[in-house]
Amino acid sequence: MARWVAGLDGCRGAWAGALIDLDDPARWRCARFPRVIDLLDGPEAPVCVGIDMPIGLPDRVSSGGRSADRAARAFLGAGRSSVFPVPPRAAVYAGSYDEAKALSRAHSEPPFAPSIQCWNILRYVREADELLRARSDLVTRLHEVHPEVAFFRLNGERRLGAGKKGPARAEGLAARRTLLIAAGLPAAMVGSPPPPGVAADDHLDAMAALVVARDIAEGRAEPLPNTIERDSYGLPIVIWAPAPLSAPLPAPQLVPLAMRS
Repeated sequence: MARWVAGLDGCRGAWAGALIDLDDPARWRCARFPRVIDLLDGPEAPVCVGIDMPIGLPDRVSSGGRSADRAARAFLGAGRSSVFPVPPRAAVYAGSYDEAKALSRAHSEPPFAPSIQCWNILRYVREADELLRARSDLVTRLHEVHPEVAFFRLNGERRLGAGKKGPARAEGLAARRTLLIAAGLPAAMVGSPPPPGVAADDHLDAMAALVVARDIAEGRAEPLPNTIERDSYGLPIVIWAPAPLSAPLPAPQLVPLAMRS
């Protein structure tokens, strides 16, 4: 019986998804999913899914934010800015940006307001939160990950030299493909063009989330922090990292994006 695992990353108006069969890695699929539940209740019914979205929302935010965010920033070091502060639950469910800012300031110490970039992704945070509170059976299948945490670990706990956006984008994406193949994903999968409606960086971030999901399913992933807290609804507050590397990385051979035939 097939055992599928998957990764999800938010993309414009939907989710970039990547799935693979643990028992037959030649079987994989990448697609754009309108909702998280469309992947979880899809034909593969993955046993473990990594999602690049906060799970476990604080009712009140103290200095430094959630324990998982503090642990992930400490892990990333110089790349810590990629872990954005999660606003309090009331702000996540605000009806407008102005309301979110007011509620965040009222429920944080010291007071802070989410950026407009954070506000723009809160709909995805709400989707995951509502789903897990409505479907408790999914809590053991859906796990919070962070692509930059994953790539940092896969790169031997070193920051990548090029980003996935900006002038060095091509180099940054190629470096990430190299790391995903070294982590055991099929080259055909990693080199595949993004599904329609999915950006190239979101496509690779979904695969990074997939690598973490695989390691969670196999009992090898590392929780950040080691002691897992829970929010007022019992949802875990933890960001999962891939298993530590067991050997030094080989010299990088950058993998370009495959061309459509």
